[in-house]
Amino acid sequence: MFAVLKTGGKQYRVRAGDVLRVEKLDAKAGDTIQFNEILMVGGDAGPTVGAPLVAGAAVQAEVIDQIKGEKVIHFVKRRRKHSSQRTKGHRQQLTLVRVTGVMASGAEGSGLAAATNTAHARRAVHETGAAAPAPAPEAPAEAPAAVAAPKPKRAARPAAVQE
Repeated sequence: MFAVLKTGGKQYRVRAGDVLRVEKLDAKAGDTIQFNEILMVGGDAGPTVGAPLVAGAAVQAEVIDQIKGEKVIHFVKRRRKHSSQRTKGHRQQLTLVRVTGVMASGAEGSGLAAATNTAHARRAVHETGAAAPAPAPEAPAEAPAAVAAPKPKRAARPAAVQE
C-alpha cells in the first residue's frame, strides 16, 4: 500500500519502511507523528484520489533525527561598475522520518500527534496567546506605620488677609 502525502510545500510518494528527509517538523527524535494531508492512497483495491484530500487517511512515521541539508552557496558577481562580488549560503533545516504505516481510513481515532512544521507551531502559539506565563509579582513587605499615611501633594494656601 502506498500514499502521496503533502508536507512542507512538497509531495512525497511513500510506503511503509521508507525514510524521508522533509522540511523541519516540530518533533523530537523518537517521537511518533502522523501526516494527515494525504492526497492519494493506493493499494490492492485500486487508487483513491482525494478532492483535495482523502478523508480519514493518514501516514504514521517515526522521527529519526533533526538534521541539516547540504550547504547551498549563492555567488553573486556584477561584471560592470566596480565588479562587486558577494558569497551567500545556508543549510536547510530538515527532519529525517521513517514511515511506519499507511492508513486508508480511521486516522481520527489513532491518538497520534499531527505533524506540524515549526512555522505552524509558532503561528498557533502566537494566535492563541499561549505564551509563557509572566512571573507573579512578589508581595511587598509590610510598610512601617509612619510611611503608611499619604503625604499631601502641596501645602495648603494661607487664607487671604483683609485690611
